Amino acid sequence: MSNPIDALEFEAMLFGRYSLISRRGDGRLDRSAYVLLHRLYGGGPMSIGQLSEALGLDVSTLNRQTTAMLKAGLLERIPDPDGGIARKFRVTAEGLEKMEFERASSIQHLEVILADWAAADVAALADYLTRFNAAIEDYQGRPWPRPERS
Repeated sequence: MSNPIDALEFEAMLFGRYSLISRRGDGRLDRSAYVLLHRLYGGGPMSIGQLSEALGLDVSTLNRQTTAMLKAGLLERIPDPDGGIARKFRVTAEGLEKMEFERASSIQHLEVILADWAAADVAALADYLTRFNAAIEDYQGRPWPRPERS
């Protein structure tokens, strides 16, 4: 591919199909649950409408996901801390524990995959991905809360 944008589109497609979190089963999180937990943990409690806007997903899809996550004890519904009418979803202690377990597993996979990379290259990749994702978020008008980098 001679055009860098064409190459980027292709590589982004491939990147999107890879998942470093565990496969379904054995009480492990699937990718959609992991993403939803991360969003709520990073941004605080949200209503189904706020989640739909933040994640760009249909309300019916989120209703199915959140119902399953409520039953699994990963989420809880709480009154709006700001006094609004809509109830909000919040990550439970069990949800946080499972999210952190999946995150640690993902980090372990990345350490193996990137073992022969120079530390500066890993840092550069992280910086480029942060910049790329932030540009997408700006384009779509859906910023994602980020943890502080050390």
